[in-house]
Amino acid sequence: MNANLILENLFSPPILFFLAGLVAVAVRSDLAVPREVARFLSLYLLFSIGLKGGMELSHGDDIEAMLVPLGLAVAFSIIVPIYTFFILKRKIDVHNAGAIAATYGSVSAVTFVTAVSFLQQSGVDFGGHMIAALAIMESPAIIVGVILIRKFQDKSKAGRMRHIFHEALTNGSVFIILVSLVIGMVISDKQYSAVAPFSENLFKGILTLFMLDMGLLAGKRIAALRSRGVFLLLFSILVPLLNAAVCMIVCHAVGVSLGNAFLLIILAASASYIAVPAAMRIAVPQANPGIYVPMSLGITFPLNIIIGIPLYFSILQYLYS
Repeated sequence: MNANLILENLFSPPILFFLAGLVAVAVRSDLAVPREVARFLSLYLLFSIGLKGGMELSHGDDIEAMLVPLGLAVAFSIIVPIYTFFILKRKIDVHNAGAIAATYGSVSAVTFVTAVSFLQQSGVDFGGHMIAALAIMESPAIIVGVILIRKFQDKSKAGRMRHIFHEALTNGSVFIILVSLVIGMVISDKQYSAVAPFSENLFKGILTLFMLDMGLLAGKRIAALRSRGVFLLLFSILVPLLNAAVCMIVCHAVGVSLGNAFLLIILAASASYIAVPAAMRIAVPQANPGIYVPMSLGITFPLNIIIGIPLYFSILQYLYS
């Protein structure tokens, strides 16, 4: 493993500001990012990455090169919630097991955006279709998680699946990235260049400010998880690492390119803290967000952006060399 990569990632502005947010919570600072500002930052990042991905797709990625990563993305978003549900069900109730399984089968857009920035800084190419992989991995895990809950819970408490599908497919984070992706595909290079000063030039600065807010949120969520026991803490560390390792082996075996493999691994190792909580509030109100949100945002998210990104990339570089 390349120690320089870890140090370079650790001392990049987004990571340093994330750590600053953690410190602010630890010292009980009153620092806060207003919710509406944080929402704007999130929307901007999804818009920017989706628009850029659409432009890359419009320039003509090879169809065969697209199908394999997208197929793997769908497979992981279905398999991960299934196997994790049965592990979790042995220790906790069905509702929370399903919600956590959906959380770890779905993805973190911010982790993905950070990984994209890391690749760009490292000069490694990736396909625009990987933006589509991010978008399509949000919904299947939510649907699978809820189906598993419905199968194993008291049938008299089952909800309406129509609402589940609607929330999974129209959740704001999924919708904005899909819309941006499509718009990026249909506009011309000249039209894109008109918005590029906003969508590209401001990207790293806004990502940095957003990571400060993520640090503040993660610091608060970690405290909420302390009373939940060692099992869930270990789960939120070991399962992402296992998913990353399996995805790495599969990507190398089927010949996915270095950049695309890295982004797939990041998606497989990440956990949702936006789309899944929004869907679970409607689909499974019995599940406790005080459990699955701290796991994804307080443990798995910092693990991936501080250690995971340079670690996975270093191992991939070794494998692909």
